[in-house]
Amino acid sequence: METYTLIHILSGKGGIEVDFKNYYDWKDKVIYLEKGQYIKFQSENFVIRKIEFPSQEKFQNSEIRVLFKHLISLGYINLMECDDCQQYLSKTVFSDHTSTILDISSKQWFWQNPFHASKDEYQIIFDIKDVIDKEFSNHLSNQELVSFINSKGYNAQTLIRNKIGLSIKDLMGNKRLTESQREIAFTDKSIQEISFDLGYKDPAYFNRVFKNNVGQTPKDFRKNFDYENRDAFTQNIIELLKTHHEHERSLGFYADKMHVSVKTLSKKVKHKMNTSLGQLIRMELIHTAKTMLLEGEPVNVISQRLNFEEPNHFSRFFKHYVGVSPSDFKNKKYNL
Repeated sequence: METYTLIHILSGKGGIEVDFKNYYDWKDKVIYLEKGQYIKFQSENFVIRKIEFPSQEKFQNSEIRVLFKHLISLGYINLMECDDCQQYLSKTVFSDHTSTILDISSKQWFWQNPFHASKDEYQIIFDIKDVIDKEFSNHLSNQELVSFINSKGYNAQTLIRNKIGLSIKDLMGNKRLTESQREIAFTDKSIQEISFDLGYKDPAYFNRVFKNNVGQTPKDFRKNFDYENRDAFTQNIIELLKTHHEHERSLGFYADKMHVSVKTLSKKVKHKMNTSLGQLIRMELIHTAKTMLLEGEPVNVISQRLNFEEPNHFSRFFKHYVGVSPSDFKNKKYNL
């Protein structure tokens, strides 16, 4: 994409791909993509709304950058937890005042507090991310990276490790890998030229590093990458889950249907959809349960349909994964 972009997923089930990573279950969320990122929907049933932000001045704001500079996952807000966001998006189809949603969203992001950090700590974390985004091709050491940062009394390396779960070196490596994939997939530069642009003095070494991280050589990755077409495997597993999740929770059942071993299926699901098969089955069960609750079906009927031994087993399952009991969900009229 050539602009900073908000993607509001109104409805739809399936995977999405952003910068060569796959994600699942993004209904009723708003995703923020930085300029240069791409998004690919792995299913035909997504309904989305897109808002593009033409001015880049807003994105110099240290409060706003948290939405667009992704650390280990996508920047997003959960609409179910943000009344102001819902009101804005429901009333605003086309607006010249799109900066309003950014202000609302950034406040919501800090309230969600995904890494359980203070605002001061977040500013240091994203200062480091800014440096990484600018200096990733220079192969700086941790010490050189941290020297760019005014740490304000914090140990930057320890802060990143404790809050993000990665080292500064990991973040740098992830950024360099993503940019190498982007260059290989979307340009016609030679692999040698890309390796030099990314600061590798030896193209053979770049090839080894790339294959170790991606599982393919740069040449094979370029040949196999297909931005235009949806992944058949992802489509097939989604259809199987949609058809059979009410009665089949065995990984072996789905492996048989896909004509692979359980180990192969689990590995492929993890690689292509960035989740586990068990998690996909649970998501389908929860979605069906929510739909039936909002349609007024009693718990015992839902429990029986979803093949739980007892209604209280279903209730415990639902509360564990949704955070509220089935009756509270129904009474509070939570959104799907």
